[in-house]
Amino acid sequence: MSLLLKEIRHNPMLWLLVAVPVVFVAAALVPEAHTALFVLSVLAIVPLAGLLSHATESVAAKTGDAAGGLLNATLGNLTELVIALAALGAGQYTLVKASIAGAIVTNTLFMLGASFLLGGLKYHLQEFNRASARLQAGLLFLATIALLMPSAIAGMESTSAAAATQKLSLGLAVLLIVGYGLGLLFSLKTHREVFSGAEHEEAEEAPWPIGLALATLAGVTVLVALVSEIFVESVQKAAEAFGMTAAFVGFIVVALVGGAAEMASAFSGARKNRLDLSVGIALGSASQIALFVAPVLVLVSYLIGPSPMDLQFWPGAVVMVLFATMTAMFVTNSGRSAWFVGVLVLMVYMIFAMTLYILPPAGQ
Repeated sequence: MSLLLKEIRHNPMLWLLVAVPVVFVAAALVPEAHTALFVLSVLAIVPLAGLLSHATESVAAKTGDAAGGLLNATLGNLTELVIALAALGAGQYTLVKASIAGAIVTNTLFMLGASFLLGGLKYHLQEFNRASARLQAGLLFLATIALLMPSAIAGMESTSAAAATQKLSLGLAVLLIVGYGLGLLFSLKTHREVFSGAEHEEAEEAPWPIGLALATLAGVTVLVALVSEIFVESVQKAAEAFGMTAAFVGFIVVALVGGAAEMASAFSGARKNRLDLSVGIALGSASQIALFVAPVLVLVSYLIGPSPMDLQFWPGAVVMVLFATMTAMFVTNSGRSAWFVGVLVLMVYMIFAMTLYILPPAGQ
């Protein structure tokens, strides 16, 4: 417990934990104050995501490479997953799909671009493991192809298009999870030596004891789930008050809030000239969401959703994910980076954000 308190004292982001009890009290006393609840829930999720990330890393450090990789696959994006599950149970599929696409694009463009920029401002030229970047970009490209297919079928004039889209989405969900599992096997087992350089650099500080890490993981997961319920209940009214659609909130706000802890680690790594770590976090997290989180949500929707969810995204979202993947493949091809490369990647992200805010998807 002393290690946990020490971490809170020395990490300014964790000082926002004071917002956690405040948001619960506010939800009980003024449940109609949707805008205030939205802001408070965002402030509460950020430090909880930080604790969740640290606890996950500590558990992964104790379990070895293979098991640790699987753990990071399931828990690395737990904040986004819990928020999406809360929205899934409420039937807000637009918010769920927007958060999935937004997390992929935000990690691929914003996190990667900002890491290149921050590292480039301190170091003239930085290098990273091209093999790891190519693998993650390849997995993202696989997921993008999978997202294109349901949209193509839905565009056909057929009374059975909806049923076909649902069946295809279910099959693709299983296929993507299998593909991600094989990717883990490839990078952590059969061709481990290709990626060993990048993995060796990731241990930055002594992990917490396994007991403290597991207890923190369990407690924070419960808190994130409770705060996410308040977030989902207030997001629609708050979005209207701010002049935003649910799609924009999911694509931008949820993605930035859910990835706050990972972004902090990626930016810190870039400033320490450890760009392997930054690129691995950015692209690895994006591929986790595309090939693991999204398919899991499709499967879970059969259990907790008002109706099964499919993988049919609005055309603009698929285009953004495709362009984000192509941008990542382009800028990581050389294995080198400078500050202006980060600026270019961030500009692509800003183009997407501005377009989505001004011209939201049809039907919003």
